[in-house]
Amino acid sequence: MGAEKKWLFTFFLATLLSLILLLFSTISAFTASRLLPSSVHRGLHHPPAFSYYIYGGHGDKDRIFRLLLAVYHPRNRYLLHLNHEASDGDRQQLAAAVKSVPAIRAFGNVDLVGKPDRMTYSGSSYIAATLHAAAILLKIDSGWDWFITLSAKDYPLITQDDLAHVLSSVRRDLNFIQHTSDIGWKESKRINPIVVDPAVYLARRSQIFHATEQRPTPDAFKIFTGSPWVILSRSFLEFCVLGWDNLPRKLLMYFTNVVWSQEGYFHSVICNSPEFKNKTVNSDLRYMVWDNPPKMDPHFLHSSNFDQMSQSGAAFARQFQQNDPVLNMVDKIILNRKPNRPTPGAWCSGWNSWWTDPCSQWGDVNVLKPGFWAKKFEKSITNLYDELSSQPNQCK
Repeated sequence: MGAEKKWLFTFFLATLLSLILLLFSTISAFTASRLLPSSVHRGLHHPPAFSYYIYGGHGDKDRIFRLLLAVYHPRNRYLLHLNHEASDGDRQQLAAAVKSVPAIRAFGNVDLVGKPDRMTYSGSSYIAATLHAAAILLKIDSGWDWFITLSAKDYPLITQDDLAHVLSSVRRDLNFIQHTSDIGWKESKRINPIVVDPAVYLARRSQIFHATEQRPTPDAFKIFTGSPWVILSRSFLEFCVLGWDNLPRKLLMYFTNVVWSQEGYFHSVICNSPEFKNKTVNSDLRYMVWDNPPKMDPHFLHSSNFDQMSQSGAAFARQFQQNDPVLNMVDKIILNRKPNRPTPGAWCSGWNSWWTDPCSQWGDVNVLKPGFWAKKFEKSITNLYDELSSQPNQCK
């Protein structure tokens, strides 16, 4: 008799749980079905919107999905790129994971590059892939304000509500791009050598190779270098992609044969353009830890870096190893994000519990609710803005 009661009780709990899950899925489906595209408002009288280019290679599908959820907001646009090193199976699994998120299904604001580009990080194919992503985002969405590049090794240090709230008070034609004309040793090591990136013409993987000859430093334009991680305005990207001036194309031809061209292409275009050279903020808004003098890449960040990283006032940080415990600290303490769920924002109106995602239901997606960490980011932006106002010539 006791065994029979235990079986009945277990059956009752299973049935009740099924009914609860069915109820929540029905509510989510109803919420999605009543959503209209007009519910997302763009323009100067509304918070800024961002287009994200998130990329990675072999073994990065889970990292890209986690990063997407960490920076997701219905007002933004996202383009995910698993390059040629990843398998078609990885791309299919990433697409399936993206479609499993109710908000993404409803807003339809996440796309994947179907035909992957070949990329050599130190070669010009990296710039080609970035310009390709910018062209796609310009074509599929006409309302975003800034273009943000992230790799699978990056992670946000603020929520999207924080980011949009703080940048609401910033001119939307500004570009956050760390740059300098003091190229120093790079002139002889990276500017004058002539290199060829085989990824632009070979189907198989191959490393760049160096020509025996070198070329003199240009005198038709000035070379600028800096961080490859950029936040660029829509107007500047239209200048680069649509090209009513020949400068972006001319510099693209030159940087095709420059090693680490991603450290100089956008920087040189913007600082040689009379229209855009004074629309630059000399910062990439990233937290990174470098050797002195810097090596090829910054250090991997771990839990020991969390206090300094969280207090830095940066919007993003890099680089992280996959599933490092410090990412869980960022999720819990800064983003208030649970596994396999988007970062909550003012747009999320669902019940938050261990079995339900508050972002499976939503209200007004144009409302922002900045949190505690927005104040540190706002202080950084204020300092950068004061510096911008005090210097009439931004590109030096």
